[in-house]
Amino acid sequence: MKLVRKSLIAVIALLAFGQSAPAHAQAQVTVYCSLLAEWCEIMRAEFERSTGIKAAVSTKSTGETFAQIRAEAENPRGDVWWGGPSDSHLQAAELNLLEEYRSPTLAKLHPWAQRAAEISKYRSIGIYAGTLGLVWNTEALAKRKLPAPRCWADMIKPAYRDEVQMSNPTTSGTSYVMLATLVQIMGEEPAFAYLKALHANINQYPRSGAAPMANVARGESVTAITWMFAAVAEAQLGAPVTSVAPCEGTGYEIGSMSIIKGSRNLEAAKKWYEFALTPAAQATGVKAKSFQIPSHVDAPIPPNTPKLEEVKLINYDFAKYGQASERKRILDRWEKEISSLPK
Repeated sequence: MKLVRKSLIAVIALLAFGQSAPAHAQAQVTVYCSLLAEWCEIMRAEFERSTGIKAAVSTKSTGETFAQIRAEAENPRGDVWWGGPSDSHLQAAELNLLEEYRSPTLAKLHPWAQRAAEISKYRSIGIYAGTLGLVWNTEALAKRKLPAPRCWADMIKPAYRDEVQMSNPTTSGTSYVMLATLVQIMGEEPAFAYLKALHANINQYPRSGAAPMANVARGESVTAITWMFAAVAEAQLGAPVTSVAPCEGTGYEIGSMSIIKGSRNLEAAKKWYEFALTPAAQATGVKAKSFQIPSHVDAPIPPNTPKLEEVKLINYDFAKYGQASERKRILDRWEKEISSLPK
């Protein structure tokens, strides 16, 4: 009987351990990443090494991630949305898809990152910034004997017929920022007249915001409209590319991060959130050849990345163009009036 009793105690203890141990071992977080796949993977590895928490990271464009979070609203699968322009995060916040969280790190961030948090009612926060610009392949430009573009007005000139690329704004946060930028610079009607003229010069509308820069670096397109920091990355890899901020002025993004409403792993999500705001984590962008301006004041600014104060920036209205209704209205108009046009 004593042997049986001891065996039962051992079994009970083993069962108790088996039930409690996995709870610790299974600490994990699911991250939707709207950045370069290389940066997503580096951050996953650094986060796991630093915290011991497993991270499942999936990479999609900003527009695709926004659509996924919206579709999963009744049964959230993700915990954190990391990266992508603040406009889309603000739209998600307006639709009550994001969790309010006031980070203790907020005071250590640049004012523009703090402002992003305030506008979102602390359902999002700025993690980096980048300026929108014109990029081109210098060798392809010379081969075709084309002048270097300097202004928005240059991109609709007949000389650039089928030589320009931009991502599809319905799936890419990059090009949504571009649409909002043009509307703010020109006024809505002139901006859409401009987009119709630009359409004649567009050779492709890739779904991803990163694709136009990669295609320009390979010489598959002479020029593109995308982030200026992307050209810095390709130039460092040896591609014959350069960039310029349009002479009329340009918009910029505040890349953001949010905790998804209904997160199943809220404490782990907060761990990722705080880790991503550290100078060390923000410095991982350079390792992935991603050269945005980090939001933490102590994080080093990547070399050759255009600083916000060095560029002619418009007073970008994040609050207005971060509204879900405004986004839908502008994108619906683009699809109806621009995307449907024949080539």
